[in-house]
Amino acid sequence: MANSMDVSEVFLALSDPTRRDIIRRLGRGPASVGELAQPFPITLPSFLKHIRALESSGLIHTAKSGRVRTCSLDRERLAVVTDWLDEQRRVWEDRTSRLEAIATDLEESP
Repeated sequence: MANSMDVSEVFLALSDPTRRDIIRRLGRGPASVGELAQPFPITLPSFLKHIRALESSGLIHTAKSGRVRTCSLDRERLAVVTDWLDEQRRVWEDRTSRLEAIATDLEESP
């Protein structure tokens, strides 16, 4: 399980809809910054702030070849979210199971 700082960094990066859309697109494979920026109605400098936020969180990696910067998704880093959600799911399933047991016991008691 990743530490809480890792989880916070990833959730902070994913808190913006533009960054979530970038992650969704990179899920299909690597893309250049220009390709990623094309569908968004924002300036390139503003878009690059999103790229830097995703890169600093570790969710994406960039590599420059000539004048083209290509971004790729770090799927292992994205797994931090899955791990955290799985842990929360187990906690809440345990709680609801105990609540169900209590409610059933109350119904069965005279």
